[in-house]
Amino acid sequence: MITETGKVVALKGDRAWVQTIRTSACQSCSARSGCGQRALASVSGGRANQILVANTVDARVGDEVVIGVDEQSVLTASLAVYGLPLVLMVLGSIGAYRWLGATDLVAIAGALAGLAAGFVAVRHWQSGSGDRFEPRLVRVNRIATVNCL
Repeated sequence: MITETGKVVALKGDRAWVQTIRTSACQSCSARSGCGQRALASVSGGRANQILVANTVDARVGDEVVIGVDEQSVLTASLAVYGLPLVLMVLGSIGAYRWLGATDLVAIAGALAGLAAGFVAVRHWQSGSGDRFEPRLVRVNRIATVNCL
């Protein structure tokens, strides 16, 4: 599981807005030296992000929490979002070129149609997947306070 520490900044019903600064996933990743995400994070200065997650651990505003997402979910979603539109773009280009006329303009139109179909298919697939790809609250890091008498 890829985890990140954040702070609860607001509650909205049974969900919590968590503010994070994306760094820990990059530090623990074995592919950090060749990853574009690390480069983007360094350019943006580790800019804070806010995400709405289900409050399953009874977090309160101001609590430091750990949110996480399953690695397999990230891989599956990445392949779907990037791979399916590209494959359909290539297939659309080849199909249009072969069946609608052997011109470059037809191949380009087929590629654009395939790319658009890929984006629509991914959007439809994502809307039916429920919360499988959403980050979850893992735990609350509450600091114990000592009352001195």
